[in-house]
Amino acid sequence: MRAEFDQTLGAQPATLPDAATLDARLAQAPPREIVAAAAATLPGRLAVVSSFGAESAALLKFVADVDPSLPVLFLDTQWLFKETLAYRDTLVARLRLTDVRTISPSPSALALRDPRRDLCFRDRDACCGIRKVDPLAKELGAFAGWISGRKRFHGGERAALPVVEAEGPRLKFNPLARLTHAELDAVFLSADLPRHPLESLGFTSVGCTPCTNRPAAGAAARDGRWGGLGKTECGIHNRPLAVPAAK
Repeated sequence: MRAEFDQTLGAQPATLPDAATLDARLAQAPPREIVAAAAATLPGRLAVVSSFGAESAALLKFVADVDPSLPVLFLDTQWLFKETLAYRDTLVARLRLTDVRTISPSPSALALRDPRRDLCFRDRDACCGIRKVDPLAKELGAFAGWISGRKRFHGGERAALPVVEAEGPRLKFNPLARLTHAELDAVFLSADLPRHPLESLGFTSVGCTPCTNRPAAGAAARDGRWGGLGKTECGIHNRPLAVPAAK
């Protein structure tokens, strides 16, 4: 991977370890060890990205065990369920996370491109772009790497997910990649973690209100997201995140 950060992505020059080498070393490591390795590899330059959705507590528990002061970036798209916002507050207090940063979309971008709040019904990708992708790209400009909560059992593009990957000028760590659904449930039980309030109502994956539904019985965990639209990702994991150009 490149030895120096691309200045167009808003990062500072720095040398990073090889992602493939790290992935080979951590491929069979447990989640807590992966989080600890990420923090040791990029001290002061690592962020955690969390939706505070249905499975988020597991990753955040491992993060809190390693270092509760790690920056946690939370995207408030302004289309979130009120239950998600309450769950965020519950987990922050429960796990004693000390640096949770709420990121919101640019007011000027919303005024220009979504003044009637109907973009999500006309162009889902564009809506995700201004409400999630662009704000996160801007915030990640200060970091050399980030931690995500993706898992292989979600299938689709995530089925072959590495533990460590190169994402443009950054490293991305996926500590939960190898966990099965049963192992994830075991983390919740062993740590007595609270569940997202909407899980009891049948939601298995929780995003924005216009794009989240209860999946059919027996469906995959993420089938309730963008149901029937042929869309499976919001865009923050599909490509390296570049700081949006000024308009």
